Amino acid sequence: MSDAPPESIAPSGHDSRDNHDMPADTRARDAWRLLLRSPSFVAGALIVLGWIVCAFAGTWIAPQDAYASDPLSSLLPPDHAHWFGTDQLGRDICSRVIVGARDILTIAPLATLVGTLAGAALGLVTGYFEGFFGTLVARTLDAVLALPLVIVALLVLAAVGASNLAVILVIGITFAPLIARTVRAAVLAERHLDYVAAAQLRGANAFDVMFTEILPNVWPPIIVEATVRLGYAIFAVATLSFLGFGIQPPSADWGLALADSYTLLAGGAWWTVAFDALAIASLVVAVNLIADSLREVLQT
Repeated sequence: MSDAPPESIAPSGHDSRDNHDMPADTRARDAWRLLLRSPSFVAGALIVLGWIVCAFAGTWIAPQDAYASDPLSSLLPPDHAHWFGTDQLGRDICSRVIVGARDILTIAPLATLVGTLAGAALGLVTGYFEGFFGTLVARTLDAVLALPLVIVALLVLAAVGASNLAVILVIGITFAPLIARTVRAAVLAERHLDYVAAAQLRGANAFDVMFTEILPNVWPPIIVEATVRLGYAIFAVATLSFLGFGIQPPSADWGLALADSYTLLAGGAWWTVAFDALAIASLVVAVNLIADSLREVLQT
């Protein structure tokens, strides 16, 4: 969770005045056209869409009851009856992987939304007000980024207790400074352009200039940064659940499943871990494919 945003997420440095005269709907159509021509975007979107379907319709499409235990069928390897095998309680792993998508695809996007909203607001303020206040807030954010955010998150969750809401807020707050730094760089690139000066001459206040003039022109880096953070959030939720500070039982969450079953690897029951780990990996990789495609299209 403490990874700094990749340098390629920062504004590319080109003069954005070339795009200000282009209607927003035209820019959006052009961006979608380019994205749909990108194999990596299409592949990533299809994988994410598949997991979203599992998250919302998992109980209907799962081959068996994900929570029904059968001690007589414990630790069965994959076969025609149990495609992914069974766990130590005899529960069908395939069904649990499908149903387990629900919590992680609820908590991770909400945490990313919290971090994006807070980070975008901080980035706008610190980028627009370049004086003492903006510098002070920016330096404070830099100091926060120097802290081991994973340890901070664990300490906060240990203090307030593990719950879905706590995980959302903790991940969102730890991501906010990272997003704010990217947004601030984008705002600094826009701050002295002619359209901002024109709005100020019209008598627009600082709030109007930031949120009605500058914000629409810094959406590309915000969207890219939010997508990148979503990948980190998915991994963070799974990590916290694995450590016992995230999603709690009896959820079929993938991180919880790994925590319950990783000791069984020594006995050769590889299937109790492999499919949940592959589920996490596939979702993170798919989100990163989408983020890379968005970065290429929106920031070139």
